[in-house]
Parts: sequence; structure tokens; C-alpha cells
Amino acid sequence: MLAAGKGKRLRSSTPKVLHPVCGRPLLWHVLQTVRAARPTKIVIVVGPGADDVREAVASWGITPAPIFVEQTEQLGTGHAVLAAERAVGRVTEVLVANGDFDPVRPEDLRALLRTHRRTKSAASVVTAEMDEPGGYGRVIREGDRLVAIHEPADASGAELGIREGATNWIVFRRADLYRALPLVGRENRQREHYLKDVYEILLDRGERVSAVRGETGGTIGANSRAGLATLEEVLRSRINAAHMDAGVTLLDPATTYIDAGVKIGPDTVVLPLTFLEGDTVIGRGCRIGPSTRLLDTRVADAAQVTFSVAEGARIGRGADVGPFARLRPGTVLAAGVHVGSYVEIKASSIGRDTKVPHLSYVGDATVGRRANIGAATVTVNYDGYDKHPTVIGDDARIGSDTMLVAPVKVGKGGVTGAGSVITKDVPAGALAVERGEQRTVKGYRRRRDSEHRGS
Repeated sequence: MLAAGKGKRLRSSTPKVLHPVCGRPLLWHVLQTVRAARPTKIVIVVGPGADDVREAVASWGITPAPIFVEQTEQLGTGHAVLAAERAVGRVTEVLVANGDFDPVRPEDLRALLRTHRRTKSAASVVTAEMDEPGGYGRVIREGDRLVAIHEPADASGAELGIREGATNWIVFRRADLYRALPLVGRENRQREHYLKDVYEILLDRGERVSAVRGETGGTIGANSRAGLATLEEVLRSRINAAHMDAGVTLLDPATTYIDAGVKIGPDTVVLPLTFLEGDTVIGRGCRIGPSTRLLDTRVADAAQVTFSVAEGARIGRGADVGPFARLRPGTVLAAGVHVGSYVEIKASSIGRDTKVPHLSYVGDATVGRRANIGAATVTVNYDGYDKHPTVIGDDARIGSDTMLVAPVKVGKGGVTGAGSVITKDVPAGALAVERGEQRTVKGYRRRRDSEHRGS
């Protein structure tokens, strides 16, 4: 894995290979594709930002555990592969891939390996049709044999019309690769050792180099912010297609954004302008969206989330969330819970069939079953120094505009009067009301109107 590039055109302090696409770093995508080759060893060549790359890769649990080689001078792709020679060891074949991800599919990689072994080639490369070949070298082939790669400056008029370019997914016979690399010069504008120059050396020796067409969605690599956006579009299209093939309905795939690794059960419907991110898992028969964002959230079967945001939450079977609700990390909704408009819940568990219909904040609370939380209820959980818990029992009824000043407990079947500030525990089945006595002044409006006209 060539992961030492600086990515100058990205203008970023983040290493190029750690820029996210569909929720995962570029290098993560490469390593997932590499699994199709069943490697016995993975070597990652790192450069600037090496510690960040090591830390990220360690968190992904890749097997076999990667070996890291540092390229102290960035002298090109050929130089990077040569730096890894000792770590590669005495294997028969070496697969090379860019860490910034030419979006080759696993099936393309398997086809590459089959062709390489069947034809006994010294090297084999995945090629792809590009929408805008621009400054990329054109692939010149005879059948599945690579004849040359001509840079635009060296290509004829007819060759400039070729849209096929070479990716950096290449498999080599190890012995041929490491015999040729020391012969690669730096006679180019960048003064770097280019890995692609190995092709010419092998061809001059009479060796066979194979070219295997793959599918990259018309793009190769991600060398700029625009390139990242194009790559995101390609991968998102693949992800969405895979979910639809698995029985998920996407009403408008072009406006549905699903991260790599998100799981969705069959018969679920995802509406437009929905973002499913991180480690989100959605069950069967759900309805998600429109205009909804779920991050690291689990949604059980038959639940519905509409015009809402949930982060690090768990939504139970048949629960109904939204519109315009926010579930913050640590929220757990049991089956049949209803969370309505302009409700925010944080670090709280809400019991089965409980309703929090509208305009409420529930934080650091435990709410039992079948409770009803009236409009504009607030669990006052923060005293300026610490957070405190609120406990609401089964079948409790919390009146509208109740302030529950934590720590406080409302017992099973307890009731609070609307507009109350509850600072003491409410026993089971009891009513707690905290209000000033209402005073009625008869004739007030007529007297005030008369005074106003007289002035």
C-alpha cells in the first residue's frame, strides 16, 4: 500500500490517505478491496503523518496485521515500492495499490490475479475507462497485452482519443519487480522514480505485461477536493445499488447518503435527503426520512424516524421519532415509544409505549413504561456544576410545562400538575402541584381600557 503521499493539492493537514469518503478513510477502502486477494502479508509505506496513519489502521482490526515501512524521502512510487523490499520478503507475487484508492472493485482485483497467473505475466495492471483522461497516460494494448503507456505529450492524435488509463492496482512477480526497480531513473519533470517505468523495462526484456479492464466509475484516484467529491459519488452509487439489491427501497438514490458499513434490513424505505452514517444499523420494515441524519444509531424493526437527528442512540421496535426530534448519545427508546416534534433526549432510557409528544427536554433520566410526558416538560439536570438524574415511574403522567429539578423521582402512576416546578420526590399514585394561588380581578379589562382612553 502506497500511503506516503503528501496530497499537496488537497491543502490539508490530514494525511491524504486518511481523508474520508462515504464515512471511511481512503486507505480503509483500499484495505477492504485488498481482502479479495487474500494476502499473506500487508505492507504499508508511510511518509508525512505516519503516526496518524499507524493509529488509524490499528483501530480497523485488519488481518494480517500490517507492517509499516517509512519512506523518509518522497521520491516517487517506484522509490516507495523499493523501500518495502525487505518487508515484502521472499513471496512469489507482490500486489501494489495506491493508498488514496483508485476505486477498483473486488471482482476486478480477482480478475487481475486470474489473468496474471493464467498468462504467466511478469506484471499485470487494472485499467479503466475515464470520463476525462486529461493528463493521464493512455494505455496502448494488443488484446490483453500491454504494449505501452503513452503520456499525453508523447501520444499521437489518435492515441489522445483513447480514454483508457492505468490504475495503480498492479501485481508483479516479485523477482522481476525488484530486479527492475533499481533501473528506474528520474528523468522526468518531478524528478521522481515512477513505478510505471517498470513496464517498459519488463517489455524490453521480452516479458509479458497484461492489461485487465476494470470498472472505476470513470475516475482514478483522488488528488484534489474535486477528485474526492467524484470518488464519493462513485462509491455512494455502488453502496446504494447494493442496498437496493438487498431489498431496501431508496426513493431517490441521488439524494440518499449512506456510509460504507451501514446495515439496512429488507423492506425498509429510505426517503430523500437522508444521511446514514458511521456504524448505523437499521432493521426490517422501517421508514427513515425524509431529511433525517442517523449516526452510530441502531433502529429496530418497523420503527419510523422522520425529519430528525439521532447520534449514538438506540430506537426500539415500532418506535416513532419526529418530526424535528433530536436524540443525543446514550438515548435508548424501548419498543413503541413515541418521540414527537421539537423533543430532545440525551443519555436517557425511555420505557415501552411511553410518549414524549412535543417541546420537551429529557436528559439523564430513566422513564418507565406507558408514561406520558406533557408538552414543554424539562428535566432540569444541571446545577451549574454536575448532572443529576431524574426517575419517572411506569404509568406516570407529567403535566405540561413541568420542571423536574433533579435529582428527583416521580413514582409509579404519579402525576404532576401543569406548570409545576417539582423539587421533591412524588410518591406512587400521588399528585404534586406547585403553583402560586390564582387571583381573579373582576372588571380589570374594562377599567384598564377606560384609563388608557382617558390618558
